Amino acid sequence: MQQRPIIERNPMPHATAPVPPQPHFPSYYLRPTVAPSVARRVQTADGAQIATFVYGADGARQKSTYPVLFLHGNGEEHGIFGVQINGLVGDGRCAIGVDSRAQGASTRGRAPLTYELMAADALDVLDALDVQRAHVVGFSDGAIEALLLARDHPGRVASVLSMGANLTPEGVLAEDDWDMEGTAEQCEAWAAWLEGKPEGVDPSIVMPSASEARATAELMRLMLDEPHILAESLGEIRCLVTVMTGEFDCISPAETQRIVNAIPGARKVVVPGADHVLPKCAPDDVNRELFLLLRLVESRHC
Repeated sequence: MQQRPIIERNPMPHATAPVPPQPHFPSYYLRPTVAPSVARRVQTADGAQIATFVYGADGARQKSTYPVLFLHGNGEEHGIFGVQINGLVGDGRCAIGVDSRAQGASTRGRAPLTYELMAADALDVLDALDVQRAHVVGFSDGAIEALLLARDHPGRVASVLSMGANLTPEGVLAEDDWDMEGTAEQCEAWAAWLEGKPEGVDPSIVMPSASEARATAELMRLMLDEPHILAESLGEIRCLVTVMTGEFDCISPAETQRIVNAIPGARKVVVPGADHVLPKCAPDDVNRELFLLLRLVESRHC
């Protein structure tokens, strides 16, 4: 009888492995279809490198109007504003896209992660580009940062288009299909498993990597723990502000109304049938309100 070959098998390390976390906000969106005229990293005091992109033939020093600074949401990158950037460049305007720290092509740095820190990063970008004043468009986390910039640095902000901002973690409605705390714990468990160098697994080729999983966990906890902005403090904002929200936004209507009520002269726009991610699900509505705001500011300036 022919002897059967001996097959050596490794132990089954995956039996106790955690469930791999899925990409944070993996769904498709249209990125800019125009090339940047500037693409560079801006150094911050704590060592972060903030990826910065300028779109438009005139660059950031456009004289006819202020450039538009875009601040994206949690776990994204500036490309989610692709339709808006394309529209501005097509209108002969300048757009500045920023990848917030620990997201997109930007690095983490050493300072504790807060919305105030990321707002300061945006100021560093404007300084590096020699831009004294800009319109600011913010979505979700970026909208929080936009409101902080307008409140704390009024001379640097010409107007704000805020989409899906909240003032407190409680302002976000609980969603049955998204457990942020559970996602954070899953990412941390995955990172710990990879860092333990499980037998038979090369961590350098596994996705997400331990560092990516920990970055996602930190971003989740940012939304769970922050922000803590007093509504009445937004009364210091003096520029024109449009506050947009989707009819089915995960930000509570009461929270959005608190923001509108607190900002002198703020205009509220509710997009029918839309959810939270307005740049992706209602880009034409966003462009309409953005250009309306820009022209209103420019007419007053003239």
